[in-house]
Amino acid sequence: MLHVNEQVVIPDDEIEWRAIHASGPGGQNVNKVATAVELRFDIARASLPERCRQRLLAMHDRRISRDGIVVIKAQTHRSQAQNRMEALRRLRELLAAACLEPKKRLLTRPTRAAHRRRLETKRHRSRIKAQRRIPHGDE
Repeated sequence: MLHVNEQVVIPDDEIEWRAIHASGPGGQNVNKVATAVELRFDIARASLPERCRQRLLAMHDRRISRDGIVVIKAQTHRSQAQNRMEALRRLRELLAAACLEPKKRLLTRPTRAAHRRRLETKRHRSRIKAQRRIPHGDE
């Protein structure tokens, strides 16, 4: 069971695991032991709240395929168990980010002083740029 937050819990049968050979340095251990893991999580089959599912599918994350499958490859550790924990941690972070309700933006108006400062800055920049121009009447 993967506990994402108080409301969202992912059962183990919704997560697929595959042991693969890690890439990179490591000598003989890398060549003969499949310590890296690949986690696959199908968003459509998942027991997620609908809002969370929609936000997850709308995310522009390279780990989410066009088919709606999250693929996480973990190979940073030397043992398969540690890589599994790392992959679960990454999935938990991704799901937690998708399940966060975005705050509604409250429309605000700039203060009178801020409006005055903005216009004064514009006038100042205009004067600076006007001084760069070549005078037309003094030829």
